Order: sequence, then C-alpha cells, then structure tokens
Amino acid sequence: MTNSRRTVVILAILFAIASLTHAQSDPLPSWNDGANKRALIDFVTRVTREGGPDFVPAPQRIATFDNDGTLWSEQPIYFQFAFALDRVKALAPHHPEWKTQQPFKAVLDGDMKTLLASGEKGLAEIIMATHTGITTDEFTRTVFDWLITAKHPTRKRFYTELVYQPMLELLAYLRQNGFKTFIVSGGTVEFMRAFAEKVYGIPPEQVVGTSFVTKFQVNASGVPVLMREPKIDFIDDGPGKPVGIQKFIGRRPIMAFGNSDGDQQMLQWTDAGTTARFMGLVRHTDAEREWAYDRDSHIGKLDRALDEALSRKWVVVDMKKDWKVIYPAEK
Repeated sequence: MTNSRRTVVILAILFAIASLTHAQSDPLPSWNDGANKRALIDFVTRVTREGGPDFVPAPQRIATFDNDGTLWSEQPIYFQFAFALDRVKALAPHHPEWKTQQPFKAVLDGDMKTLLASGEKGLAEIIMATHTGITTDEFTRTVFDWLITAKHPTRKRFYTELVYQPMLELLAYLRQNGFKTFIVSGGTVEFMRAFAEKVYGIPPEQVVGTSFVTKFQVNASGVPVLMREPKIDFIDDGPGKPVGIQKFIGRRPIMAFGNSDGDQQMLQWTDAGTTARFMGLVRHTDAEREWAYDRDSHIGKLDRALDEALSRKWVVVDMKKDWKVIYPAEK
C-alpha cells in the first residue's frame, strides 16, 4: 500500500470513529441541531453541574409532561376518546336502548356530526358509560386489550406506535441525569397508567390525570376491589394541573412541557419557581409527517399559551424544523 493510499484509509477510519463517537455522545439524536436542542442540553448541563450557579439537587429535578399532543399524537380525536367510541360499540349488545338514545345512537351509526353536536354533555355521557361501573383492574385490562388491537384510522398503526421519538429521547436523557419524569395530563389517570411505564418508562405512581371517584368494596366472592363510580373526582386540566402537581407530586417542576392552552397554567407555575427552569411547548407544524394545527384547532388548541410563550421566551419546539423523525418507526 502506498503512503498516499495508507493516509486515505487512516483518515477514513478516524472519520468513522469520530462519527460513531458523536452519535453515541448525542443524547437527542432525533432532534435537529439548532437553538432548541442546544437549550435543552444546556439546561440539563447547568442544573446537574455541582458547584455551578444553577445546580439543582437531584430530588428537586422534577419534569412534568402533558400527554396528548406532547408525548403522542392527538388527531383527529384524542386517542382516549377513540377508545371510548370503540367501547360503546363493544358494550352495545348489553344496552339495546342505545340504538335510539343519543349520543350513543350517533356513535353506533357513525354519525360524528350529531355526536359532536351533543357537546360536552354528550361526550361526558360516553366517557361515564365506558369508563366507570367496573373495577380498576377490569378497566386496566380493557385498556391494555384495546391498545394491542386497535389501530389509528388514518395512520394504520397501533396507537402506542404514534409516540414521539424525540420526546422518548428527552425523557430518557432527563432520567439519565437524575430527573424524575411525570405525566400531568387531562386524560384519565387509569387510562394512561395502562401503558405509560411500557411506552414512556414512566411508572404509574408518576402519572397525574383526571380521575373518577373510586370506592373500596368487597365483591360477592369476598375479594376486595376498587370500583370506579360515574362521578368525576378531579379534573387535571388548565388550572387543575398546578393543583394536581402540588397535590400528587408535592414539588414544583423545574421543567414542564405541553402543547396546548390546557398546559398554560402548568408552564406558568413552573416559570414562577426560583431555581433554573425550562418551559417548553410542542407546536404541530408538520402536515406531511403528522398534522399542522394550533390557534383554530378544536383538538389541542394552542393560542393563548403560544402568545405567552413568545412573550416570555419559553421554548417553542417546531415539529417540522426541530425533529428529524416523528415516530420510532422512522428511525
């Protein structure tokens, strides 16, 4: 081998080693290089550097994340509501009255216009009918069975495949640096707990959500059970999110991520802290790979929170510009 040829080979090997080292050292490989990725890494570096001015002890490194639209997709309807619609169809043989009773008739007829016209009252009836009247264990099994069979109507993937790869990397990166990651979402807590640990690495005790009144009973077989009753216990949305954080976590987050106006108060609460802190919004800007929507959307509306984010200089993640891939299957 000539000297020039040997030099080329050596340079190629060094380049390959350098590329591999960079790939292994990049904690957020699905994020495009840019200001927002740098802001995330800089924040984690600052709060974990002992002796530094922004150091935060590990017990105080609390990070809260909304779920719908922040950790997984939420269009054309919230995935939990898709579950509820499927449950109406599955339970219909036991409820012949639903054939003529709205809003259940609209669900069985596939009449989304009439269903949406029923408003919050109609949607609440569907949630109550499909989420309560059973034990917590029965409900968890029902959610789990649905998630391993149901697929998104347009993406044709399992719902748990529609999680955001960049956010999975962020969750892992935070935990590697001593953070505790929590879900704080308007979705119901038992629904999210059915999959959060397997999908996000977030255990059930670190999931805060809307909850139903639950009562202890001993069933006819003498077995203790927890029954889900058709009555809301706590709504974890909007101003309820800071309340839920205080009630169930007991520490103010130093990082909070959301995607809609329903997350605004959680970010405000985080921003009001005295330590170094990070507030982020996921903005849906990619109509080709996911969906593009914000101010005028009926699902995940981002309007007032976006204005505040821009004025307070919170980080606004542009899905189209900041993320190399959206879903894990695209890696």
